Amino acid sequence: MLDIYIWFYTGVALTILGGVAAAIGPGVKDPLVRTLNTEIAAVGVSLIFLTYNHTIALVTYIAASTIITMILLRAIVRLEEVGAKL
Repeated sequence: MLDIYIWFYTGVALTILGGVAAAIGPGVKDPLVRTLNTEIAAVGVSLIFLTYNHTIALVTYIAASTIITMILLRAIVRLEEVGAKL
């Protein structure tokens, strides 16, 4: 029973830390660091869902990672077109 609580509270901590890192992340110049900051939150949400169902955790991680990566890559391309320094 202790295993479930460890995964749940680790997921909550990662979600909170990832959310804070993603909020502070736009001040970071490196696009790779920005992407990793958002992936931390995605892993946290997956760990929370892992305590309930393995399939939901896997689908959530895949969907969140894909959507976040597409949005960030589009934002980086858009900034490159404008000529902003990253």
